[in-house]
This record gives sequence, structure tokens and C-alpha cells, in this order.
Amino acid sequence: MDRRSFLALTPAVLATPAVSAPPVFPPIGLGTWLTFDVGDDSGERAQRREVLARFFAAGGGMIDSSPMYGRAERLLGELLPSLPHAGRLIAASKVWTPFDRLGPGQLEHSMRLWGLPQFDVLLVHNLLNWRDHVKTLRRWKDDGRVRRIGVSTSHGRRHDEAMRVIRAESLDVLQITYNLADTSAEPVMNLAAERGMAVVINRPFDGGDLFEQVSRRPLPPWAEELGCSNWAQFFLRWIVAHPAVTCAIPATRNPAHLEQNMAAARQPIPDAAARQRMQAHWRKP
Repeated sequence: MDRRSFLALTPAVLATPAVSAPPVFPPIGLGTWLTFDVGDDSGERAQRREVLARFFAAGGGMIDSSPMYGRAERLLGELLPSLPHAGRLIAASKVWTPFDRLGPGQLEHSMRLWGLPQFDVLLVHNLLNWRDHVKTLRRWKDDGRVRRIGVSTSHGRRHDEAMRVIRAESLDVLQITYNLADTSAEPVMNLAAERGMAVVINRPFDGGDLFEQVSRRPLPPWAEELGCSNWAQFFLRWIVAHPAVTCAIPATRNPAHLEQNMAAARQPIPDAAARQRMQAHWRKP
């Protein structure tokens, strides 16, 4: 199965172990850091439900969260049952505690919040106590409680350690920061891809800073030829065109922005020459 496939896979397909190719996810997923940390405000909740509805309507699958993200997992668990996602949901969460004995309980709590019998992806968040938590995730995988396991890092940190983990452990998924402002993860991404892992990209907009940097710059006229009608699509299509990348997970609370992001998955993706042109344009003063 080709990593460049843009088909949304069902959980049944994801359950098949990868041999020579990584698991393939839809190229644009949905992050929930900050954006889904919402309480009881009915307007806020309705807006997030609309984001989720448009996400699934556009063919989305992977939704990424974490116990670190405040009330995000609880909100997902409350909203998802009312949405017609027809088995397309790829539920991804994390374990995030320095104490190995607390890891299983935290995972159980996340599962209850999501209201799921099984996760599709579980990661050790930011490599925190990864040696112990990977053992826990492996037990969960053996027990059929999760389909894919791996590690995450963010903000361009701990790349050397991530490479050591990838070399030392048999894992399925790497989540890491990569965007036009920070390409330092490429060696880690390439190693993960060589080992048959899916590579999921967090912070594709550099926490929103990329938009600040282009606030006074028009989109280049040739961007339309590459399937980009706005800067969000420019940033995302450059990322998902990298041969090691499986999926990018931009976060948004805005339904219109969600639709812009999802449109970045259209085919054909930019080739290597187009990526170089996009990066060169970005680097211009």
C-alpha cells in the first residue's frame, strides 16, 4: 500500500500489520491542542461540532489529542457519537506522565473520555518516560486495545533522542514538528519512514506564526497551479508532499479554516521541484 494514497482507511484496514510500508492515513487530520479545550459554553461547543462535521464530510479521519490538552478528550467523547463518521474515525491519543505506574490509568481514563473500546494510535507524548511507557503501549497492542503505537515530540526538540528510540524500538508511528519555518526534523522523519513508520506532522503552521510572517505578502500567482488558493494550503501541501510524511494534523476552531485545510489534500501533490520552488519563495525577504 502506497504512503502517498489519499484514501481514508477504515479501522479494519488499519488493523493489518504493516510489513514493508507504513500505515497510511488520510493526508490531513485534525489536532485538538488549545482549540478543543472547551467547557460548557454552548456556542463554543456548537462551533467545534461543526468543525468535526465538516472534517468528516471532507473525508477526514485522524483526530489527535492528549491528556495534556485540557478538556479536549472529554469534548471529543461528547461530540463524536452525534456525528456520522461511518467508521472513518482514526482516534489518536497519548500517555503523558513521568511515572510508569500512572500510565495505564491515564490511558484507561482517556479511553473512557473518548467512549471507545479501542484506540487506533497511542503515542508516548514528547518522549516523557518513553522506556516504561512503550512497554505499556506494547502490552495494550498485544491485548488488542490499540492498533498502532509510537512516540511524539514537538517544537523541534529532542531529535537525537527520537532517533535513538526509533532505532531501538519497533514502532508504528512518529509524530513530530515540521513546517516551512522549522525543517530540522527531516533526518528523524526519513529514518522513521525507512523503518516503515507513519510520520504525522504536528504544528504545521508553527503555532500560527507562519500566517503572521505572510500577513503582508500575497500568495504567488503560480501557487494556484499547485492547487493552493490560500496560504494554509500552501503550507500544508508543501508538508504532505514530502516523501516521508503520512499525515499533517493542523488544529483549528474555525469551520471555514477547517475546509481550507482539508482542501490541501487534493491531488496531485506538488513534486520535488515544486516543493523547492515553494520553499525558495518562503525564504525570500
